[in-house]
Amino acid sequence: MIQIIFRCDDYWLINKPAGMSFHAESDEVGVMQSLADMYPDVTFYPVHRLDKMTSGLLIVACNKEAAATFGFKFEKHDIEKRYLAISKRKPKKKQGTVSGGMQPSRRGQWKLTQEAKNFAVTQFFSSAFQGNRVFLVRPLTGKTHQIRVALKSIGSPILGDSRYGGDESDRGYLHAYALWFEWNGEVRRYTCLPESGDGFSSDFADFVNTQFDESLLKWPSKK
Repeated sequence: MIQIIFRCDDYWLINKPAGMSFHAESDEVGVMQSLADMYPDVTFYPVHRLDKMTSGLLIVACNKEAAATFGFKFEKHDIEKRYLAISKRKPKKKQGTVSGGMQPSRRGQWKLTQEAKNFAVTQFFSSAFQGNRVFLVRPLTGKTHQIRVALKSIGSPILGDSRYGGDESDRGYLHAYALWFEWNGEVRRYTCLPESGDGFSSDFADFVNTQFDESLLKWPSKK
């Protein structure tokens, strides 16, 4: 089931389940069709998307004007995003920035290059938790598979992400955790901790709130 986090006349915020595609695939109903079936009196407009394995916060607009505004905000990178990820493997560096061009590779994968074309920038902090490595990720761009490729590049493919060499698990451990942006002159902040998956234990929320307190983190400047 899709959980509704927030709703207003302009947009809704939902908690997308892990394993659900954005658009329909074969006989599987995707996010947009599910919303249309659940709320037939509302017209939804997609403004961004999450990979099938990724759970968490997703914005859908409820009118064309709001959709256009969100499109502009995403294009200008005016929406702050935070993701949580888990890996079984220790990264080459505990925190920092991964940047490079994104280029299609084999078997539906993407890879980082030294070129400026399709440039992606991903910042992160990480900390050990119950034998795994947890990452708080701040993507400054919105490229396909950006976070998955970035974490693989530092030696920490996401747990359950078989496409990029992650250890086998009950799900892909990438979750869209927080969003904030300005709307009608007001800064709106939303958070949604993950609820499904054996790796997200009962202690995980306390760990995230303590270890990744946004008021204490010093993110690198946007460049």
